[in-house]
Amino acid sequence: MILGRNINPASVSSLNRMWKPAIFLTTLFFAVPILTIAGFIVQPSAEIWQHLVDTVLSDYITNSAWLMFGVGLGTFSIGVTCAWLTSVCQFPGKRFFVWALLLPLAMPAYIIAYTYTGMFDYAGPVQTLLREWMGWEYGDYYFPEIRSIGGAIAMLSFVLFPYVYLLARAAFLDQSVCVIEVSRTLGCNLWSSFFRIALPLARPAIVAGMSLVLMETLADYGTVAYFGLGVFTTGIFRTWFGLGDSAAAAKLAAILLLFVFTLVIIERASRRQAQYHHSTNRYQKLPEYQLLGLRGWIAFFACLMPLLLGFILPSIQLGFWAVDTYAETVDSSFIELTFHSVSLAAAASLIAVLLALFLAYGKRLIGGKLVVSSIRVVATGYAIPGTVVAIGIIIPFAWFDNSLDAFLRDRFDISSGLLLSGSLFAVMFAYMVRFLAVSIQSVEAGLGKIKHSMDDAGRSLGYRPGEMLFKVHLPLMKGSVLTALLIVFVDVMKELPATLILRPFNFNTLAVRAFELAADERLAESATAALMIVAVGLIPVMLLSKSISSSRAGS
Repeated sequence: MILGRNINPASVSSLNRMWKPAIFLTTLFFAVPILTIAGFIVQPSAEIWQHLVDTVLSDYITNSAWLMFGVGLGTFSIGVTCAWLTSVCQFPGKRFFVWALLLPLAMPAYIIAYTYTGMFDYAGPVQTLLREWMGWEYGDYYFPEIRSIGGAIAMLSFVLFPYVYLLARAAFLDQSVCVIEVSRTLGCNLWSSFFRIALPLARPAIVAGMSLVLMETLADYGTVAYFGLGVFTTGIFRTWFGLGDSAAAAKLAAILLLFVFTLVIIERASRRQAQYHHSTNRYQKLPEYQLLGLRGWIAFFACLMPLLLGFILPSIQLGFWAVDTYAETVDSSFIELTFHSVSLAAAASLIAVLLALFLAYGKRLIGGKLVVSSIRVVATGYAIPGTVVAIGIIIPFAWFDNSLDAFLRDRFDISSGLLLSGSLFAVMFAYMVRFLAVSIQSVEAGLGKIKHSMDDAGRSLGYRPGEMLFKVHLPLMKGSVLTALLIVFVDVMKELPATLILRPFNFNTLAVRAFELAADERLAESATAALMIVAVGLIPVMLLSKSISSSRAGS
């Protein structure tokens, strides 16, 4: 159904003939990697796949499950606690922590893993100082092993908890003051109100944040690869590059895809079944409970520790390493790497926003279950790990290149080479599959705030749909569009596995370079590339914090 009142039936028919098929073709194109991977589930098993089933598949499942459980528990504890404290409590440093707790979002998990390994490994400064002070030798003392499943859980928890903090705090700020006041009159103290009232009301947002965390955990490659852990992402890489079996790698990717879709289904089912509602539209400033003395300092350290461990300490260590290695690492090749990363990220963010405008505005104009469902298919891309996306792209692209090359050789005796696989087009396609969903969500949020009467006004002035989008809607939603641009830009800057698999020969980015140097145990030399990635991510973090703080209705 076309939204609006004064619409020419001929224009409706024309819009359906053009826009709806274009939406279906676009969504089908971006669904190719998912369909490719899903098709390998029903293919017969070969010897290598049977070998994987007999030897390592159970380890991949067990380690991935433990990783999800540990990171989920850690991020829930940190994110929800900090969100509640910064939403309704007053304690020393609160105004700083409100925005600073988002800073770990700018720190990729694989970079923090390299940094802590360099700090806490046997040859690192922490254990070296302990041995010098205590006179210990090797074997005289116990120190936790950083390269372990526990270490990976800690690293991922330190940088992923802002997803839960972000959504939980937004949910707490959006709650009505009346329900909290009523709970206080019924004898609930601060923490009773939290557990019995605020937490159930915020459950859908918290579940959404946890789903993002677990998807990012399953998608991580740099951390688990550097720690030598047997999980699905590292197994896919080993099977593809070590054993040279694309079919077995695709089967592993298909099992990982089942994990991801299970999380998506759980998250959506949770939102549908939630029966917690606001009982009033009264939105005032939330009460701020003064935490004095010891309680205030406990709240201070509860917020300081995740920030210290997730951003401040790694940044300081990276800064020291960067100063030591600046002369050797910052040269013309580093400038080239920075240009590659920034140009790819800028191009990907611009294309993603344009596609999101096309899809989201088409959904607003046309509606209908088929259009909505097809756009939801695209929106699941963010849940798919970069490793899976890369495998799902390279298989059909390589088939197309080989088929075209064989055809041209047979008919014209010429070679087409690699047109799609191993090209920047494949890299950009992977970025769209992964991050278009982020852009769509931001654009839809902006469009949702524009009343449909604005569409009527634009049509009364004779604007066609495209003109109305760029002349009426875009100026009103430029904040949402800018947010989408920045978030996709930073996500592309940090993306590692898809870039690692699909990049052309002799083409590197900052993320790939940092990973390669760290894999060679040249941790200090990887610091400049890592710091550049982190620095770029700070701008959208600040903007996100400001947006959330001013998002409460009636503020």
